Amino acid sequence: MRYLLILGFYLSTCQMMAQSSGQELLDKVVNQFNKVNDYSATVVVKADVPMIKVLPVKAKIYYKKKDKFKVVSKSIAILPKQGFTDVNVFLSDKSNYMVVEAGEKLIANVQTKLLTVIANESSSEIILAKLWVDPVNNIIIASEVTTRSSGTVKVNYKYGTQIKYGLPSQIKFIVDVKEFKMPKSFSSNPHKVGSSKKSNRKTGVILLDISNYVVNQGISDAFFKN
Repeated sequence: MRYLLILGFYLSTCQMMAQSSGQELLDKVVNQFNKVNDYSATVVVKADVPMIKVLPVKAKIYYKKKDKFKVVSKSIAILPKQGFTDVNVFLSDKSNYMVVEAGEKLIANVQTKLLTVIANESSSEIILAKLWVDPVNNIIIASEVTTRSSGTVKVNYKYGTQIKYGLPSQIKFIVDVKEFKMPKSFSSNPHKVGSSKKSNRKTGVILLDISNYVVNQGISDAFFKN
């Protein structure tokens, strides 16, 4: 019995240490993005989703802390929100979740730490998030986010000149075709070039190349209401 108590205490201590170190690292990631009050950028969206074929779409994206986000494009741009405001807003409030450091993994020559983030509220849109974090630059290299409405979305990130803000130069979404919701007006997209042949693929890829960032130059609240 004594040994069981010691083992239980040891496991409990390890769990608390994993939570503490996990939260500490996640705080650094959140603080990185919190440097951003607003930004605009150019994005080129390329979608490879079964049953649908579209040409690349160019758009402008605008963000303002903490959850204002706008897309301006002459056509319909497919932009899963999990890679933009939703996750950042969720992570910015520690009361939303608990986090545990759960191992390491080498991704694109970066030794990442895996943080498992679990929602505290059963009604939360984000249920679970796995984040592979670069502990040197305090940025997310890859994520796997499970939501109530869109299933699980896997995301890979690449960074360029705006790495100090945690703003990526490329985002690659891997989505569950059955769960992913296309824009309602997608059929009117002038860049649509027809449906592809029937496919048995269960996942689709949406690639975003982001450039021409303008950070912290000020964007009015009224701009997001139009």
